[in-house]
Amino acid sequence: MTAFGVDEAGKGPVLGSMFAAAVAGDPDDLPDGVKDSKRLSAPRREALAERIRDGFAVGVAEIPVERIDDPETDMNALTVAAQADALAEVAEDGLAGHVDAGDVDAARFGRRVTDGVPAEVDVTAEHGADDEYPLVAAASIVAKVARDGHVAALAAEYGDVGSGYPSDPATREFLEEYVREHGALPTCARESWQTSRDALAAAEQSGLGEF
Repeated sequence: MTAFGVDEAGKGPVLGSMFAAAVAGDPDDLPDGVKDSKRLSAPRREALAERIRDGFAVGVAEIPVERIDDPETDMNALTVAAQADALAEVAEDGLAGHVDAGDVDAARFGRRVTDGVPAEVDVTAEHGADDEYPLVAAASIVAKVARDGHVAALAAEYGDVGSGYPSDPATREFLEEYVREHGALPTCARESWQTSRDALAAAEQSGLGEF
């Protein structure tokens, strides 16, 4: 039976875009080993993503740094937009499926995603859906591979940026060194994140200490 699953990757990083993916098809046709992307190695994710793309309808949406930093929006709204945009690429009238809820109120999140899709779809949002529904797990894999490719492109441009997450010492070191050298954040940084503000404040304090 054809259904869909939707998930996102990259909501929390201080560097780069957030991605969402939608996968539509028969969950019984998914390759063996499909599970939440966080439980898979990068090579395994990449191999599975290729097979998923070959056998299923796949939609991917990107939310760039500029939209994330827009003071007129927030991450809940952007997660809805990302999932709805990805789902819109594969949705057909009458299609039903699950999305990973990006809001404390799962039902509200599901309604908002539904409203963002032009087709008449039946969306059920649940927390932890990537653990429960294979198509959502498949979507998490595709989204994570898209995010990983994005981070690899940032590394090719800037050097070692780490994972992009605030908890990653390599990411924090990259930000601090970049700001010290350039006096500003790199364009890939989310200015509204506290980690970015801390890097700017540290550089300013260091500059004051030189006088």
